[in-house]
Amino acid sequence: MNKYKFYYGASSQICSSLDIEKALFNCLHFIRSYLPADVITLHLFNPGFGFVDTVAEASLDRGSLLSERTQLPASTRNLIQAFIKDLDGKPKCLAIERLRDDPLSSLVAEKLGMLDYPCLILDLIIENDYLGIITVSNFEKKIYTEEQADLILLLHNPLSLACANFLRYRELAELKDRLTENYHYLQEDMINETGDYVIGTELGLKGVMKLVRQVAHTMTPVLLLGETGVGKEVIARAVHKLSLRRGHPLIKVDCTAIPENLVESDLFGHEKGAFTGAVAKTRGRLERADGGTLFLDEIGELSLQTQTKLLRVLQERIIERVGGTEPIQLDIRIIAATNRPLLQMVEEGKFRKDLFFRLNVFPIEIPPLRQRSEDIPLLVSHIIKKESRRLGLPFITALMPGAIDILTSYQWPGNIRELKNVVEREMILCNGKPLAFSSLYPLKPEDVKTAVKDLQPGYMNLDQAMSAHIQKVLQMTNGRVEGPSGAARLMDIHPRTLQNRMKKLGIPFGRKYKKKINIVKKKQKRYGPES
Repeated sequence: MNKYKFYYGASSQICSSLDIEKALFNCLHFIRSYLPADVITLHLFNPGFGFVDTVAEASLDRGSLLSERTQLPASTRNLIQAFIKDLDGKPKCLAIERLRDDPLSSLVAEKLGMLDYPCLILDLIIENDYLGIITVSNFEKKIYTEEQADLILLLHNPLSLACANFLRYRELAELKDRLTENYHYLQEDMINETGDYVIGTELGLKGVMKLVRQVAHTMTPVLLLGETGVGKEVIARAVHKLSLRRGHPLIKVDCTAIPENLVESDLFGHEKGAFTGAVAKTRGRLERADGGTLFLDEIGELSLQTQTKLLRVLQERIIERVGGTEPIQLDIRIIAATNRPLLQMVEEGKFRKDLFFRLNVFPIEIPPLRQRSEDIPLLVSHIIKKESRRLGLPFITALMPGAIDILTSYQWPGNIRELKNVVEREMILCNGKPLAFSSLYPLKPEDVKTAVKDLQPGYMNLDQAMSAHIQKVLQMTNGRVEGPSGAARLMDIHPRTLQNRMKKLGIPFGRKYKKKINIVKKKQKRYGPES
């Protein structure tokens, strides 16, 4: 037998494809001319977790990728480790009469239904790292000879290189999938993004943002409390953006939108074949948030069983996919939010006490919109700008006189979410006319203090509304534009931007503002306050 011809021919078939299953398929059909062979299989050994992973197989019909994991007992793991140590980096090819008689491979053979078949087992070693084995079997149960084992041993280098390339390719594919998933979620974050700043930072949310800045740089879990629609997700984004994790993803989990039977799979991920429909391995949201932040919205909706598993994540930072046995170490920061009374739920046995204390390390109460009506003008301006672009409106949306007064007088049971919906609906219905928000009257007339008959004729466009708002803020700051107590800080915009806007609107500031105030005071002193 010409061993050189065998080596060259088999190596050419192994190198004929980058796909390991195709390479094994081509190799199998070549070596059949030299020895009995009906199936060739690649098994990887993971010494850390102690299992054998059967990843590829080729038969006479086709080659295919597999994902069969066999967990080994401690006694078998010790035997394999001792065997690898005795090899001392020099591979062997063993001829086994029946796989059931080999203590190192009988468990894997039993799982694959190959216990009574003869086999050639080739060790795969590259740069002194033990990768796993290649097995060659035949269904006619012909016993292999030592000469045939030596023949397969010739293929150690090309098969080891093919296996190493497969592992490297699989690692890159997993990284690509992870980046794709992260990109997808980051894209969603960009679509849902409300801006680089939180509206109301120096007004209604001043106290909230002070707490956010204090806790952002820590690993401490944050619990956001407040009514539905107050902007808990916006505050969660602010915590993430101000933290050291801002370069990693912020993954949101809406606990109310996940079906109960899919909560574990969605949070922890699942292995292929873990349940009906699990056609591929999937990373859960917890795993995708590794290195970043996990935002659990409406955490009070989770079942007690899921709460128990989440508590383990907070304590140990370890998860297991559904159907998996491999523990996965995580580095995540938890931000939770709810509009439900968690403490009352704890007393009623609907929420775990230990989980509550784990999450309630740094609670932040977000006030409802009715308690921070000073934020409404800026919120409306922001919503109009954003929705005008999204809706592609061919006109500039204006406001009727008194419209802001109507909005600030309304109680907003749905908070900012309701405000956004009302403004969007008015923009669609107005047909280019000023927004009057008359739809609020039939909804809850007792909450509206300004009646329609009291409104002055005409309308107020955006420039006029902004001018009135800026002048009101200037009165609050005694004409100061810059500095910690200036109008620019209160309106959360750059001082130069505010000054340019005031010039455009004809609003005096600085010395001109003080001069105007002095003139008004002199007139009032001379002619009385009615002047």
